[in-house]
Amino acid sequence: MKRLVNENKKHRIFDIIQIGKRGDFVSRAFDLTIVTAIIVNIAVLFIETFEEAAPYFGVLHAAETVTVAIFTIEYILRIWTAEYLYPKKSRWKAALRFLVSFDGIVDLCTILPFFFLSGFIALRMLRVVRILHLFRINAYYDSINVITSVLTEKKNQLISSIFIIIVLMMASSLGMYSAEHEVQPDVFDNAFSGIWWSMSTILTVGYGDIYPVTVLGRLMAILISFLGVGAVAIPTGIISAGFVERYTQMQNTGKARGALKGTVSVLVDENSPFAGRQVKNAEEKYQIDIVVFIREGAVIVPSDHTEIQAGDMLVYQAQEDNTV
Repeated sequence: MKRLVNENKKHRIFDIIQIGKRGDFVSRAFDLTIVTAIIVNIAVLFIETFEEAAPYFGVLHAAETVTVAIFTIEYILRIWTAEYLYPKKSRWKAALRFLVSFDGIVDLCTILPFFFLSGFIALRMLRVVRILHLFRINAYYDSINVITSVLTEKKNQLISSIFIIIVLMMASSLGMYSAEHEVQPDVFDNAFSGIWWSMSTILTVGYGDIYPVTVLGRLMAILISFLGVGAVAIPTGIISAGFVERYTQMQNTGKARGALKGTVSVLVDENSPFAGRQVKNAEEKYQIDIVVFIREGAVIVPSDHTEIQAGDMLVYQAQEDNTV
């Protein structure tokens, strides 16, 4: 009995530290506490870089200690209740699964810099990922998933465009070495020394720390700058087109769901009254609106004169309360 009570308490703790439901006040309060701690922790991280805040470093360090303590407790509780997150695994395997999961690694990386890795303090910014989870910003078909899906769908085109940029960088570095080595041997001392120049020129407008001085080098720089603008525009255009395609797809999905509300599906056989009729004739006779029909695995949007054949799956909506 005591063990059952302990298990219930443990499961309740798991529910609390997960994303809170609207009716669960304690869990929602915990989420709000975590969000507040994240904001305070990051704010302290930035404020401590100002010399004017030196008199308040003691207070800031105390606030940092409290927030890290909250993160540490949360991290331990998540390990302890991991068996409910992964119910098909044993207790120890579930804990290990959480430790190597994305959330587990993020949580660990945001805690360790406070204790050991002070040089990696910027890792605390990873805590922002938790805010995305808490506010369900990465819900189904939201902005995060749209970005991920677009990058996944267009990965081959993006890899090709990146390859083109790399080839252009290598070629421009080699060309600039040939044109500038004799005049600037310290700056362009080998074929790879112009990589920094080519990268800053292709991806930006150059930083001015390395620049050509010969006529040929400057002419090449002008040409490379124009090519760089086009090369960078390629992946940008691919991603933009991907977003447009996904947005159109989402709109069409929404319209299809709306159009299919209240519809009826029927398989047409040889004895069906639909077989051999044209769509317009069937709609007028039986007072229905045929939305689509499936023929040999293909979804077809019919015209008025499309003939319905045996084996077709009709999806129609009755204009009135008619039964076919």
